[in-house]
Amino acid sequence: MLCFCTLFFHFQGSFSETLTFLLEALKSGGKSSVSILFVIEEFDLFAQHKNQTLLYNLFDISQSAQTPICVLGLTCRLDVIELLEKRVKSRFSHRQIHLCMTLSFKDYIEVFCLTLNLPTSFPDKKFAKAWNYHVKVLSTDALVQAVLQKLYNLNKSIRHLHMLLILPVCETSEARPYLTAADIANSYKNLGLDSKASMLHGLSVLEMCLIIAMNHLSQIYDRDPFNFEMVYSEYQKFVQKKSSVQNFEKAVIVKAFEHLQSLEFVLPLEGLASSRAQKEYTQMYLLIDPAQITDAVQKYAGLPTEIQHWARSSLC
Repeated sequence: MLCFCTLFFHFQGSFSETLTFLLEALKSGGKSSVSILFVIEEFDLFAQHKNQTLLYNLFDISQSAQTPICVLGLTCRLDVIELLEKRVKSRFSHRQIHLCMTLSFKDYIEVFCLTLNLPTSFPDKKFAKAWNYHVKVLSTDALVQAVLQKLYNLNKSIRHLHMLLILPVCETSEARPYLTAADIANSYKNLGLDSKASMLHGLSVLEMCLIIAMNHLSQIYDRDPFNFEMVYSEYQKFVQKKSSVQNFEKAVIVKAFEHLQSLEFVLPLEGLASSRAQKEYTQMYLLIDPAQITDAVQKYAGLPTEIQHWARSSLC
């Protein structure tokens, strides 16, 4: 195995020559050879390569009992199997494991603390103990929890949490050794999350109605994705109850929805944007926090009273 790795990394040539050498080296093994695990990150990008040569050959070799290899692909795209060519798909074992983000807000707070906590191996034990205690107290602060709740509602990704914490940590110094709630709040503002709130003020009444309908759907289904038809149905239920609110043709509502999508108020569920599903049934996420919608409704001049009441209600 060591000899193979040494030869491989000293081999120089074109992509075709390198691939040929790799395949021949793998095929030269037997049942007594050491098993090899290939972990392919962003698997969908490899599926976009012309002819998918690498995937085809790796899958083909893995079917041989003489070559003990396993190919593990990692991707965020749910429709990645549809990207595979027929000859590649026929050699795929079709074993899939879906890992979903199921963090509760309580878990999210714990991740916040674990991210900031200093390890027991930190040289200055006294400071590490004081820092960790301060982080624990900070996590119970009302302002910090409000900021984390907003971020959690928008995106539960740990990466976004790390982005929030980078600036406050970098601003610590000997004179300011500890984080404050104001640091966390200012970092949240600097992330640009409130830029969409100002854009809400320029929407038409119909577009604002669709935003409110999507917010209700997000509340009903606990931030799960929705599609246009669900939003349209929610809007129609409101209009039929309030005869004073103008009802628009479906084609006009589709255009308004597409405009909201172009402004990135809503975003297709990652991995499904290029699927074969009709655009009316494409799964979407709302990228606006309920607090931003409430603020926009309050500042929207001339918004009908019925729509204001609808926005303030928890459910339609």
